[in-house]
Amino acid sequence: MNIDLSGRTALVTGAATGIGRATALALGAAGANLVVNHLGRPEDASAMVRALEQTGGKALAIEADVSNATQVKRLIDAAEAHFGAVDILVNNAGILLEKPFLDMSETDWDHVLNTDLKSVFLCCRAALPGMLQRGSGCVINVASELGYLGRAGYAAYTTAKGGVITLTRSLAREFAPTIRVNAIAPGPVATDMLDVSVMSPEMIEKESDIPLGRVGRPDEIAATAVFLASEHTSFYCGQVLSPNGGALMA
Repeated sequence: MNIDLSGRTALVTGAATGIGRATALALGAAGANLVVNHLGRPEDASAMVRALEQTGGKALAIEADVSNATQVKRLIDAAEAHFGAVDILVNNAGILLEKPFLDMSETDWDHVLNTDLKSVFLCCRAALPGMLQRGSGCVINVASELGYLGRAGYAAYTTAKGGVITLTRSLAREFAPTIRVNAIAPGPVATDMLDVSVMSPEMIEKESDIPLGRVGRPDEIAATAVFLASEHTSFYCGQVLSPNGGALMA
């Protein structure tokens, strides 16, 4: 399957590491210009830009806290000023918190919900007007299989990711047919976020108990993002694709 995103600009939030990094590289390999968003990772973001430029692509790194409305507006404005448009928005930025519900503080809850869910709202609200004005656009929101399943000790994270899934469907209905809005709900993926050195034994056991017998790789999730960004998914609207090794079959 040939996917050519030449002439289009993609903005990936949380693009300096993990799934975001793999997604930015994959979109760049398909020909897209890249806006590499990061927070506090200038060296990683600069390395990403160099890697994309070395393969003939165009890239720009922009630091912004995507849970902050003012910084999100600055991010979108800078991206549009530099490349002329944001055609593909990948809302990937997120954090994971394992903590018993009764030990969770309001600050813990707000931090996870702001980073994992409010950021999607803010970035979509800032980017969608330009897409509507141009008459086209594509939004890809990164959720999680746990947004369906829930998990003890992960109430804030699973709530946020469940919210991403339902927000995706609401936006898909509201902005179709001009803008395609879809989501990815990965299973466990080998990234810094899934660090077994800080995970409870119960969590490690659950992550290992999947039919394919392994966790995923960031590039496997990135391939799904490139697919959703392409014209091969022109009839996808409000869908949630789940590369998860069989951890959830729905």
